[in-house]
Amino acid sequence: MDQQERSSVEAEGAKERGLVHIWQAGSCSVTPERLPGWSGKTVLQAALGINHGLLLTEGGEVYSFGKLPWRVGLEETCTKSPILENALIGQHVTTVAAGSYHNGAVTESGVVYMWGNNSAGQCAVANQPYLREPNPISISDSETSPLLSVRILQLACGEEHTLALSLSREIWAWGSGCQLGLITTTFPVTKPQKVEHLAGRVVLQVACGAYHSLALVQCLPAQDMKPIPERCNHCSQLLITMTDKEDHVIISDSHCCPLGVALADSQSENHVSCSSLETLEGKSAAGSQSEDCQKTFVEDEPAASESEVTSVLSNNDGQEDSGISSPGNVLLPDKKAVKKYLENLSDDPLNDSQEKSISTELEQPSQEEELIACLPGPPGVSTSALNSLVVSCASAVGVRVAATYEAGALSLKKVMNFYGTTPGELGSQSDSPSPGPEGLKDTREEQVKLESMQGKKSSSLVDIREEESEGVSRRLSLPGLLSQVSPRLLRKVGRAKMRTVALTPTYSGEADALLPSLRTEVWSWGKGKEGQLGHGDVLPRLQPLCVKSLDSKEVIQLSAGGHHSLALTAKSQVYSWGSNTFGQLGHLNSPTTVPRLAKVCDDSGVWSTAAGPDYSLFLVDGEDFQPGLYYSGREETRENNSPGNNCTKSPALLLACSKLGYISSVTAGGDKCLALVDRNIMGYIASLHELASTERRFYCKLSEIKSQVLRPLLGLDNLGTATTVQQLQDMASRFSKLCYLIGQHGASLSSFLHGIKEAKSLAILKHSSLFLDSYTEYCTSVTNFLVMGGFMLLAKPAIDFLGKNQELLQDLAEMKEENIQLIEVLNTLFFLPVRRLHNYARVLLKLATCFEVTSPEYQKLQDSSSCYETLAVHLNRKRKEAEYTLSFWKTFPGKMTDSLRRPERRLICESSNRGLSLQHAGRFSVNWFILFNDALVHAQFSTHHIFPLSTLWVEALSEEAGNVNGLKVTTPEEHFILLSSTPQEKTKWLRAISQAVDQALRGTSDLPPYGTGGNIQRQEPPISRSAKYTFYKDPRLKDATYDGRWLSGKPHGRGILRWADGRMYSGMFRNGLEDGYGEYKIPNKALTKDDHYVGYWKEGKMCGQGVYSYATGEVYEGCFQDNMRHGHGLLRSGKLTSFSPSMFIGQWVMDKKTGYGVFDDITRGEKYMGTWQDDLCQGNGVVVTQFGLYYEGAFSNNKMMGTGVLLSEDDTVYEGEFSDDWTLSGKGTLTLPNGDYIEGLFSGEWGSGIKITGTYFKPSLYDSEKDRPKAFPELLSRSHTQTLESLEFIPQHVGAFTLEKYENIKKYLIKACDTPLHPLGRLVETLVAVYRMTYVGVGANRRLLQEAVREIKSYLKRIFQLIRFLFPDLPEEGSTIPLLVTETKRRKSFCSGKMDSRSESPEPGYVVTSSGLLLPVLLPRLYPPLFMLYALDNEREEDIYWECVLRLNKQSDTALLSFLGVQLKFWPVTVSILGESKKVIPNTKDVCFASAVECLQQISTTFTPSDKLKVIQQTFEEISQSVLETLEEDFLWSMDDLFPVFLYVVLRARIRNLGSEVHLIEDLMDPYLQHGEQGIMFTTLKACYYQIQHEKLT
Repeated sequence: MDQQERSSVEAEGAKERGLVHIWQAGSCSVTPERLPGWSGKTVLQAALGINHGLLLTEGGEVYSFGKLPWRVGLEETCTKSPILENALIGQHVTTVAAGSYHNGAVTESGVVYMWGNNSAGQCAVANQPYLREPNPISISDSETSPLLSVRILQLACGEEHTLALSLSREIWAWGSGCQLGLITTTFPVTKPQKVEHLAGRVVLQVACGAYHSLALVQCLPAQDMKPIPERCNHCSQLLITMTDKEDHVIISDSHCCPLGVALADSQSENHVSCSSLETLEGKSAAGSQSEDCQKTFVEDEPAASESEVTSVLSNNDGQEDSGISSPGNVLLPDKKAVKKYLENLSDDPLNDSQEKSISTELEQPSQEEELIACLPGPPGVSTSALNSLVVSCASAVGVRVAATYEAGALSLKKVMNFYGTTPGELGSQSDSPSPGPEGLKDTREEQVKLESMQGKKSSSLVDIREEESEGVSRRLSLPGLLSQVSPRLLRKVGRAKMRTVALTPTYSGEADALLPSLRTEVWSWGKGKEGQLGHGDVLPRLQPLCVKSLDSKEVIQLSAGGHHSLALTAKSQVYSWGSNTFGQLGHLNSPTTVPRLAKVCDDSGVWSTAAGPDYSLFLVDGEDFQPGLYYSGREETRENNSPGNNCTKSPALLLACSKLGYISSVTAGGDKCLALVDRNIMGYIASLHELASTERRFYCKLSEIKSQVLRPLLGLDNLGTATTVQQLQDMASRFSKLCYLIGQHGASLSSFLHGIKEAKSLAILKHSSLFLDSYTEYCTSVTNFLVMGGFMLLAKPAIDFLGKNQELLQDLAEMKEENIQLIEVLNTLFFLPVRRLHNYARVLLKLATCFEVTSPEYQKLQDSSSCYETLAVHLNRKRKEAEYTLSFWKTFPGKMTDSLRRPERRLICESSNRGLSLQHAGRFSVNWFILFNDALVHAQFSTHHIFPLSTLWVEALSEEAGNVNGLKVTTPEEHFILLSSTPQEKTKWLRAISQAVDQALRGTSDLPPYGTGGNIQRQEPPISRSAKYTFYKDPRLKDATYDGRWLSGKPHGRGILRWADGRMYSGMFRNGLEDGYGEYKIPNKALTKDDHYVGYWKEGKMCGQGVYSYATGEVYEGCFQDNMRHGHGLLRSGKLTSFSPSMFIGQWVMDKKTGYGVFDDITRGEKYMGTWQDDLCQGNGVVVTQFGLYYEGAFSNNKMMGTGVLLSEDDTVYEGEFSDDWTLSGKGTLTLPNGDYIEGLFSGEWGSGIKITGTYFKPSLYDSEKDRPKAFPELLSRSHTQTLESLEFIPQHVGAFTLEKYENIKKYLIKACDTPLHPLGRLVETLVAVYRMTYVGVGANRRLLQEAVREIKSYLKRIFQLIRFLFPDLPEEGSTIPLLVTETKRRKSFCSGKMDSRSESPEPGYVVTSSGLLLPVLLPRLYPPLFMLYALDNEREEDIYWECVLRLNKQSDTALLSFLGVQLKFWPVTVSILGESKKVIPNTKDVCFASAVECLQQISTTFTPSDKLKVIQQTFEEISQSVLETLEEDFLWSMDDLFPVFLYVVLRARIRNLGSEVHLIEDLMDPYLQHGEQGIMFTTLKACYYQIQHEKLT
C-alpha cells in the first residue's frame, strides 16, 4: 500500500473498525470479551447459530468459530479462535447467515454457498446429513427459457430451512416445513423453489425464526391495487356480507376460506389471501375451530401428496356440510379423530375448555351454521375489528355467541366507532368460565371499551384518526347501506377522507428508488404455535400472509428469534409478538399473538434489533450519540448451585457494552451475543452516529407535528375560504413529503451504520438534489401560506384546539419563553425544518475535517456542506421576505389588498417615503409605486395599475435633459418618467427594478445559487426577450394577448397574437407590427368557419405574395398591398372549388380586377380573355363558349358592346355591331359557310331568331378557291427568313463565345426553370398557369389556335430579351456561333451515301435563336393545351387522312409498294426478323422498311420542332441504309425515287394526328432551317400528308 493511501485510511481510523466483542446471554451484568485468537481484521458482519458463529471480513473472507461438528477433525471439540473457510477464498463474500446448525454465504456475483447440518435439506443437497465444506448451490428460474441462474442479495437461515432474496426481489426457499411457504407437503425440498405467493411483489428483507419466516414487502403503489373480487376464488362464497336484523345491520368482511390460504391468481399482484380467521389484531380463534380444521387438514396432512393437495385447493367449490365440510379426499369420521389430529398438529394436548368447545360445535351443527351465517366475509387484504369481536366472543362462549350478539343490539354507529381502532388484548381467554347471557353482555361491552382505549394508548393519535376515517369511509361504500346512516355521519366521513388525503404523501418514485421505502407490509408464514406469526391466532400458515396490524407502521427491519418476532419502525419503535415466556417481547401485554409496542426505554429511540432463541437485544440512541444496548429475555440466576430460569421484567441496559465504543451492530445466537464496535478516531464515527441519531429524532418530531397539529387542523370545520384550505392542504402535503423523505433518510443512515461506512456513499451527498428540492418546495409552500395571512386566519377557527395544546405546540416548536402569541408559535413550528439544514452543513463539515484537505472526500463533503448552508441562508431570506410582505399587506388599504395579494407575490420595495414621484403629476395627486417580484404597481387614491415585470424596461435618464434623478419606464402601452428624491434613491430603485425584471425573466427565484457560478446576477436585464402580455388600451389590440419576442416595449421577432374575438396572427413582428411572413385567421361567425391568410406582411398589413382562403370557399393566390389584392393574382371560386372551380387569373388593383385577365366561368360555360376595370369586363376581349361560339371585340360594363366578330361552330361568321351579350344590333356582315354573305342591319339575339334588313350576295361559282374572301382573316403569316447579321463577339476572359458556353447557358436555363424559387422559374410557372387556364376547358376552341401560337412566340421573344440581360455575351437572335474545326464532324450525306464534308451554309456554325434556346424549356409544359388546339383545328383534314391510311394498310407489303409506284430495285428481297434472314413473299405484311417505320413513329413522343425534325432526318437515313443493303452499291437519290418509298413509310407508321404534328412544326420551326437539309425533308413529309388525303384509292 503506498504512503498516500495509508495516510488516508488511517485518517478515517479504519484499523479501529469492526472490533468483535462476545458475551454470554442470560444476564444483565455482562463482561464482553474480545474474541480469542482473532487477528484484528475489520469485521463487516457476524452471524450466530446455536453453538457456533461466522465472521465476514472487509476483504470478503469468512471465518467460523464455536462447535463445528460438520468439519473434519472438529466433530467433538469447540474451537475458540476463528478458522478461515478455505473453500471461499477468492470468492469475495458480501453477506453471511447462520441457522441453528447450518451456514450460508452469498458472493459478489450473487452465488450462494451452503455448509453444515443438512438433515432437513436446509443446505439444498439431497441425502447428505452434513456438508463439510461450503458448497455452491444452483438456483435457476424454470419460468425463463433458457434457464437463467438467479442472483441472490440476502440469505436467512432457520432451524430446518433457508430463504434467499434474489436481485429481482423474489424469495427462494429450501429445507423442510411449512415455514418454506411453498405449495408442497413433500419434504425435504432440496432444489430451491420460488415462493410464488409473493412473486411480483418487491420484497425488501427476509428473516427466519426457528420454524417461522418473515418478509418485509414494499406496498403496492395505489394505482396497482386491484379491486377486491366479490367472491372467493376457491370456495365461491361472498367476500363481504351484510345481514339485516330488526334494529341493526351486521357487516362482515372476514371470509374464512375452508381451503386455507388462497393461491394468487395468475396475476401475481392480486394478493387476496383467503386466510382462516385473519382476525385483525389478536383474537384467539378457538370459537370457529371447525373451519380452521378444514384449512389445517389441507395444509399439514403429511399423507396427502402434492397433487392431491392441489386438487383440493382448486376443486372444492364450497361443499358445505353441517359441521365439518369434507374437502377433497380428507375425511375425519368423528370427534376423536379431530381431537387427535389437532394434538398432532400443535404438539401438545388441547386443554379442557378447548376440548369442550370443539365437542359443542360438533354436537350442535345447526347452531354452528347460525354462527357461520353471521361471519362470512372477504379473504382479507383487510379484516374488520367487528369480525374480530364476533370471533373473540365465540372463543369465550362457544356457540351461544350469535344470540348474545343480537341481544346486544349494537347499532351500526357503534360498529363504526370500533372499526379501525387498534384493539388491545382480550381479558378472557378460552379457559375462563362462561358467564350467563346478561352478565356477558355487560362485561363484553366494558371489555370492548377498555380494549379500544388500550388500543389508543398503544398507537399514536394519527393512526387512530387515519384508520377511523379510512375504515368508516370503506364501510360506507358498501351497497345498500347508506339508507341506515345519518347524514351528519356521512358528512363527517366525507370530510375526514378529503382532509387525510393531503397527509398521505403521494407515491414518490424517485425517493423510493434511491432510499429505503417506508411503505411496507410484514408477511409471515410457518408454525404459529406461540403466536409468532402475528395473525392473532396460533395456527400454522402454509403460505405468506400479511400481518395487517403492521400496515402503515413504516416497518424498516425484521428480526426473528426462536419463537418470537420483532419489527423495527422508522419512528424508532419496536413491535414484538410471539412467545413471551421470558419477557423477550419487551412488554407484558397479552395476548402476544399480535404485534404490540415494546417499551424499551423512555426517551431514546431504537435503531437496530436482534432476536435470540428466548431473548431480544435493542440498540438505542444513547447520550452523546453513543449507542446503548438493552437486553430483554431469559435471565439465569444461580441460587443453591441450581440454575433456574427467570425473565427480565423490562428491557435492561447492558452498561458494560456501552463502554466498548460505538456499537454498529449486534447479533444474537444460542447462548451467546456478539457486538461489532467501532472506535471513534478523529470524531468520524461519532459524527456519523450524530447525523443518524438526530435525523431519526427529527423524523419523530415531524411525525408528531403531522399527527398532533396538522391532522387535527385539517379536520377542523370553517377553516375560512377555499383558497386558505387549499393553501393549508398544499403546505400539509409538502410537509408530508418532506417528512417521508426524512424518515427514509433516517432508515438509510441506520443501514449505513451497519455497513462499510464510506463517506462518499452517504445519501445526503449522493442524492443531495432530492433533499435540496424537497426543502425548497416545502419552504415555498410555507412562505406562500404566511404571505396570505394563513397563520392569522387559522388562529380564529382553531383557537380552541390550539389554546388547549399551547404547551404541546411550544414544546414541539422548541420555544421555552412564556406569553408568546399563538401565531408566533405556529410560525416557528412550521419553519422548524429549515433549521435542520444548518445541522446537515455542520455535521458534513465535521466529517470533512477527518480527511486530508487534498482528498476527493474532503472536497465533496466541503461542497455539500456549503450547499446546505447556502440553502438554509436562502430559505431564511425567503422567510424574511415573506414576513416583510405580510407586514406590508397589513398596512395596505383593504380593497386593493384583495386584488393584489397572491401567494407567490413578494414585496421588494415601495415608495411610501415619498422617495419616488411621477413626472408632470398634478399637485394633489397621490402616486404610490410598489415593486413586487412579478409586477410594478402604480397606485392612486382608489385605483391601481399593474405592470408585469416581464414586459417592463427601465433606464436611467441622462442628466443633460435636466432630469437629474429620472428613471424612464417603458411598458407595451405606457411610457412614464419617475423622479426620485435623491441620487441614492434613484440608484436603489434602478437596481431593484433591474434585478426584479431579470429574476422574473429567469423564473428561478426559488432556487439559490448552489455551488459556484450558478446564478451570476446580470447588471441589467436583456432588451430583447420572450414574454406574454395582454393589451388593455391600444384600440387596435385591446384585450389581445401577445406571446413571443419583444424589443424595448414592442413585439419584435417571432410571436403569436390572439384577439378576444377569435382572430389570430402567428408569424414575424417588427416594431410592434406584423411584418414578414405570417399566418392570420379571422373567424366568420355566420359560416362558423375561418378566413385564413398565409403570406407576407409589411407594417401591420398584408403586403406581397400570399394565399387567402375565404370562409365561403374562395381562394386567392397572388399579390397584396395594404390588406387588399393588388398585382397579379388567381382567384378560385364557386361551389365546386375543390376540383372544378370558376377561375380568374390576371391583374388586380385595390382589391378589384383591373387590367388584363382571363376568367373561366364554369356556371355559364364561357371563358373571357381581355381587359377589366373595377371588376367588370371593359375594353377589348375574346369570349369562347363550350358550344363552339367565338366572339372577339369590344366590351363595356361586362357586356359585348360596340364592334366585334362572332364565329359559330359551323363557320358562320358575323362581323358588325353588338348591343349586349350575343345580341346583334346595327350594321354588319353575315358570311355563311359556303361563302354566301349578307350585308345590312341586324337585330336580335344569336341563336333565337335574328331580324335582318340587307342584301344577300352569292359569289361567282368560277372564282378559284384562293380568291374567295377568307372567313377569318389570317392573323399570322408563316415564318420569314431573317437575314444573318454580322457576328457579334463579346470579349471574355477565355475569348470568343463558343458552343460550349451556349450549352452551359442552355443547361442553366433548364435548371432555373425547374425551380419556382428562381425568378425565371417563377415566371415560367406563372406563364404556364395562365396559358393553361386560358386554353383549357371552355378555352379549348379551334378559333384560339393562332392566338395560342402567337402567345408562345411572344413568350419566346420577351424571355429571350430577359436572358440576354442575364447573359450579356449571348449573341442576338439569328447570330451564328462558329464551330471549331474539331467540332465539325464528317458525316454521310443521306442522298449519296458518300462521306460529305461540304456544309449546308457557306460558313459553318450554330445559329442562336430564341426558339432553339427556350422551346425545350417551355414547350413540354405548354404542349397539352397547344396540341389539343391543333387537333381541333385540323380535325376534318385528319379524319380524311386517317380513313385513307386505314384502307391502304390492309394491303400486303409488295402490293402497297407496287401501288405507290416504288421502283423494283428498291424493293427489299430479304428482311431480318429477330436476327434471322427471311425472304419477302407476296403476302408478307409490315416487314419492309420496318426500322424506318419504327423511327418515324417516335415523332409523337417529342415536343420541340427541332426534336421532331431530327426524327424525320433519322427516318430518311434508315431508308437509305435499307436501300444500300439491297443495292449493295453507292447511288444518288432523286426526289422521284425517294418520294414513293417515303410515302410507304409514312403510311405504315400510322400516325393519327400527323396533320397537327406537321402544322406545329411549320409554325414553330426555326426560319433558318427551311432551306437546309432538314427543311427539304420536312417539305417531303408535308407533301406525303397532302398526297395521302388526295390519293385516289381505286
